Amino acid sequence: MSFIWPVAFVFLALIPVCAALYLRLQARRRRMVATYGSLGFTQQAGGKDIGALRHIPPALFLIGLTILIVALARPQAIISLPRIAGTVILGFDVSGSMGADDLKPTRMEAAKVAARDFVQRQPLTVQVGVVAFSDNGFSVQAPTNDQTAILAAITRLSPERGTSLGHGIQAALNSIASGAGETTHLYSNLTPVPTPTPTPVPKGTYTPAVMVLLSDGENNENPDPLAVAQAAADRGVRIYTIGIGSPGGATVKINGFSMHTQLDEQTLQQIAQITGGAYYNAQNEMDLRAIYDNLQTQLIVKPEQTELTAMFVGAGVLALLLGGILSLLWFSRLP
Repeated sequence: MSFIWPVAFVFLALIPVCAALYLRLQARRRRMVATYGSLGFTQQAGGKDIGALRHIPPALFLIGLTILIVALARPQAIISLPRIAGTVILGFDVSGSMGADDLKPTRMEAAKVAARDFVQRQPLTVQVGVVAFSDNGFSVQAPTNDQTAILAAITRLSPERGTSLGHGIQAALNSIASGAGETTHLYSNLTPVPTPTPTPVPKGTYTPAVMVLLSDGENNENPDPLAVAQAAADRGVRIYTIGIGSPGGATVKINGFSMHTQLDEQTLQQIAQITGGAYYNAQNEMDLRAIYDNLQTQLIVKPEQTELTAMFVGAGVLALLLGGILSLLWFSRLP
C-alpha cells in the first residue's frame, strides 16, 4: 500500500495526546469516586456497574479518528478488478465492390452505419481502432477510446481497388502492437535492424484484443491471408470475419460498369477458425447490425492502482458512530 499525501500522518501525533487526556480524566474520576462514592456517583448503566465497558466508546472514537487520519493520507493499492476492457480493430474491405447497392444505400455505407452503432455502445475501457484494406492495408485510426475520432475515421472510408485480406490482418496487428507500445514498421533513415518476432502465446490463449474483418469479395492480392491469420493466432488475437453477399456471387453495377463479385466464404471461415473467432454472413442491413450485437468484448481481471480513501473514510465514520451510539445508550452523553 502507498499514500498520495503521506504528510497527513503528522496528525497521528494527536492520538496519543487524546489518549493521555482521557487517562488523566479517568484518574480524576477515580479520585472523585473514592471521595464521593458513598453519595452515589459510581458510574452505572441501567442500574448496573459496567466496569471496564465504559472504556469502549472512547476507544472506538480514538480508532475512528486514527482511520480518518489514514484516509486523509489518501491510501492506494494495486487491486485486481474485473472489467470490460480490451482492443477491437474494425477492418473494412474498401475494394470497389463495396460500392454496390444490394445493401442500401451501398454495402460500404451499410457497414459504416452498423460499425458506428457498435462503437457508440462500447464502454470507455474498450479501445477501438480502424483499418482499411484493398490491394494494401493501412491504419485509419489507431486504437483509442475517443469515440468522436473513431466515428470520424469510419466516415472517411470509401471504396478503392482490389482485395487483400492478408494486408488487412497485418495492418490490424500493427495497430494492436502500436497501442500496446510495441515496435511497429515506421519510416527511418537509420540502418534497418531485424524486428524481433513476437513470442507465440500457448494455443488457446487469447489477449483482450480482437479484430472484426469485413469483406465482400475474393482475396486477389498477396500475402497469403491464412499465413497472416496464423501469425495473429500466435499472438492470441481472435478474428471475427463478416462476409457480405452470397457465396454464389452476384453481378453489381458500380459507376456504370457491370462487375461480377463473389464472396470467398471458405477463406473467411478458415481465418476465423485459425484464430479462435467466428464467421458471420450478412445478407442485408439487419443481419449486419445483428452480427455486431453478437460481438462480445472480453471480461478481464487487470491489476490497477486504486485509491482506497473512500473505504477508510467509511470505516472511520462507522467507528465514530458506533462509539457515539454506545455512549448515548450507556451514559446518555457522548464520550
